[in-house]
Amino acid sequence: MKRSILFLFGLSLVLNIGAQSHTIKTLTEDGAWCWFSAPGAIYTHDSDHQLVTGWVTADGSIESARLNLNDHTCTIQNVSPQLDKDDHANPSFLELKNKDVLMFYTKHFDQYVRINTLNASGEVQNFGPTNKITIFNQKQFDLYPRKGVTYANPIQLSKEKGRVFCFGRWTGFKPNMMWSDDNGQSFSDAKVYITNKPFNDDNRPYVRYYSDGQSKIHIVFTDGHPRKEVTNSLYYACYEKGAFWKADGTKICDLDQIPFEPKDVTTIYKASKDSGRAWIHDVTADKKGRPVVVYGRYPKETEHLYHYASFNGKTWDDHLICNSGKWFPQTPEDQREKEPHYSGGQSFHSHKSNVVYLSREVDGVFEIERHETNDRGKTWIVTAITKNSKYDNVRPITPRNRKKGDANVVLWMENQKYVYYTDYQCTIKYKIDE
Repeated sequence: MKRSILFLFGLSLVLNIGAQSHTIKTLTEDGAWCWFSAPGAIYTHDSDHQLVTGWVTADGSIESARLNLNDHTCTIQNVSPQLDKDDHANPSFLELKNKDVLMFYTKHFDQYVRINTLNASGEVQNFGPTNKITIFNQKQFDLYPRKGVTYANPIQLSKEKGRVFCFGRWTGFKPNMMWSDDNGQSFSDAKVYITNKPFNDDNRPYVRYYSDGQSKIHIVFTDGHPRKEVTNSLYYACYEKGAFWKADGTKICDLDQIPFEPKDVTTIYKASKDSGRAWIHDVTADKKGRPVVVYGRYPKETEHLYHYASFNGKTWDDHLICNSGKWFPQTPEDQREKEPHYSGGQSFHSHKSNVVYLSREVDGVFEIERHETNDRGKTWIVTAITKNSKYDNVRPITPRNRKKGDANVVLWMENQKYVYYTDYQCTIKYKIDE
């Protein structure tokens, strides 16, 4: 695959954000992110012991942040100035086995996946120049004739000789995948791996991924966008050892036989008009390696029901967490909301599948809460992370790649303004929550 190098030299800003780690802190006064490029934050394990994250500024610049968890200083770098004024362009991150960090991002409807590298040697403190990976190839485009690159989700599997996978919504408006055997310097041709048959170029499954970096990649996806699909359902598959599998271990197909259809995999939730269309929020695995999922149901556009579903080896235990309220975008007066399924959002604890951080509407303002279950979702213990807030707090995330000794951190957006994914003014907050 052809690659080109674009040299961008971003400036770095070092901030001292204080030593009291258990209070709410601000990483940036100007940043936003979406759900479907992930992980949006990771722990790194070089000598500096950092958390790495990033966002899109209000003018469309792609920024990275390196938070030192020892002295609580933060280095912010403008990696790609004014690339795309759209929160879909937020970066995702991967720490390689050699401790280098790769930063992946795309524009909303781009032609490339962009990658920048932070070398673990420490000789250069910033992410380096941009490597632009060309996604489209004619053979795939002939089969799935629609172009538009959005999202990037990187994962490295140690039991596949360190192969780096990257997933996104690319050719055909469908979930695509590609892989690299040289630590992300070059990639295979991207391939569609989920599609409807016959092909429909307006149908776009939304996907979340989780892996412990060993051998398995958990994949949870929808039929499409809930605005388009009246009975948008939720499905599960996993990748392992060159093949795709159902939750019960039944093989779906080998890698060289993709794509597969939603009907070929495990159904988590079958939507109906009464129970409501769904949208995926996050996926992880329990101590036995079984998938656990949080998602939203929408029996009404003003009623966003958060659900927790865990696979017990045979079936899915699915329980309501709470009614989170309505959408969080600030709908202009006398206008219909463009994104009525934009929930406040949910994310798993970085190390505990029974702990969920979520955003729900409390007295008209979205607040962040910690919900913990000890009975697979039947009952919940609730702890407020934010309260009595002036602005909405939404889209909580926790860093991936956590190891023993890493503090548990939750990050989220505080919205001074969020009208649309191209019209926002947001702050990124964080808290260490043990």
